[in-house]
This record gives sequence, C-alpha cells and structure tokens, in this order.
Amino acid sequence: MTAQPQSGTSSGSYGPAPTRDSPWATGGATFAGVLLLLNGVLAVFQGVSAIAKDDVYARLGDYVYKINLTGWGWILLVLGVIAAFTGWGILSGAAWARVAGIALASLSLIAQFLFLPYAPVWSVIMMAIDVFVIWSLAVYQPEPARR
Repeated sequence: MTAQPQSGTSSGSYGPAPTRDSPWATGGATFAGVLLLLNGVLAVFQGVSAIAKDDVYARLGDYVYKINLTGWGWILLVLGVIAAFTGWGILSGAAWARVAGIALASLSLIAQFLFLPYAPVWSVIMMAIDVFVIWSLAVYQPEPARR
C-alpha cells in the first residue's frame, strides 16, 4: 500500500517542503544549540574524568591511535569548552555560531569515533547527537537582518 500525495500538490510530493522560516527549521536550530551546549558540557566532564584519573576508563593494550587517556582527556576538554561556547552563540543568534557549530560537531564526531574503545555506548550516543546538530544547522537558514 503506497501513500497518496496530499491534495493540491501537482508534482506528486508528500506535502510542502520546510522553508527556512518554518517552525521545524527554527526549532531544529534551537534544539541543535541546546544539544551543542550540553554536548560541550558533557565533553568537559568526560575530559576532566579522563585527565584526573586514568583508571576511570578501561585500559587498552594495543590501540591503533597512540594517544594516552590523558591526551584524549585534554582533547575532549578543549573541544567541550569551545562547543559549549558555540552552543551558547547559536542560542544567542550569533551569525558565526552556525558555521562554527557545524565545524565543532564534525570535530566532536571524529573525536568520539576515535574514543570508541574507551566508552563505546557513550561515544555512539554522542556521535548521533553530533550528526543531528550538523544536519539541523546545515538545514537552517535564518532570515537576513533587516535594516
């Protein structure tokens, strides 16, 4: 059984495409700002716990990425502080924050992928959040400021 197009559409589409000022686009960007802010705070906690005590996470014997756990802690701490600041910028409506948010979520996605052996479930959750942040910030196009 196939879905039928909504009445009033001529090209066979299944409803109007979201516009840049639709509630879905603006709500997704706001939610991405909140997620980026929280992702940054959680990455700070993750980094601090990796720096403070090396026995918080399981020790790996031979891992292809030769960075010790303290090094990963510093990477996550720095990315987390910058991501939290960028999430605050997105929620404040700063123009720079959208592009910076996409870049930081991309870096966070890579860092969490590389951190998979230490905390696999947590890293997968954080990677899914990063993908949503990238998608929602890429789709959202705010109206230009009127003078």
